Amino acid sequence: MEALKNISTSSLADTLLSLTAAFIFGGLIGLERQFRQRTAGLRTNVLVALGAAVFVDAAHRLHGHEGAVRVIAYVVSGIGFLGAGVIMREHGSVRGLNTAATLWGSAAVGACAGADLLLEAGLGTAFVLAANTLLRPVADRVNREPLDASRVEATNTVKVVVARSHQKEALESLEQMLEECSVPARDIEVQSFGEDEIAIEATLTAASVDGDELDRLVSRLTALPAIRQAFWSSSTRD
Repeated sequence: MEALKNISTSSLADTLLSLTAAFIFGGLIGLERQFRQRTAGLRTNVLVALGAAVFVDAAHRLHGHEGAVRVIAYVVSGIGFLGAGVIMREHGSVRGLNTAATLWGSAAVGACAGADLLLEAGLGTAFVLAANTLLRPVADRVNREPLDASRVEATNTVKVVVARSHQKEALESLEQMLEECSVPARDIEVQSFGEDEIAIEATLTAASVDGDELDRLVSRLTALPAIRQAFWSSSTRD
């Protein structure tokens, strides 16, 4: 029987060592996530690391190094589907990217453990933990800095509200002024705004624009008789 032939105490001990390492390293990563009450916490990260380790270890036993390498490639792509499940988009913002990236790191750690690269698995764990802990204060400090529109890459939009009868005139004026400011529109959208008004929203091609320049542009637009309201906004969300 093939199943009995595959039983080997030495290989079984090697598998036990690999899975134990994956369990411990995945647990360390997951413990930090659990403390922060993230979607993918202790059990999820342990299971991801263990799953990757089992796949790679089995492939290594059956087909040697080449088989392990092929399975690692599948783990890298397959974990993307699991990561996509924790990424959520709501109200224009994206949540869960860091959790998905952490799961990807747990899978990498598990793959190293399954391939008997225990020191590499330990180093990977240390760096994943460092990224989630040591870099957090740095990111928080940067996020607390005032937004400088001339340095931050963002989606900038200029919006004007006009009477329906002046749509063509306002649209031409808006395009002309944007061209003069060297910030042409990437996209222009016209929407209804009440019963007798429309809103023209121009999304700028430039990702970095001087806020003072946009203030001057809005002032010029507001001064036009055809335009009733004009304002601009900047969003750093993708």
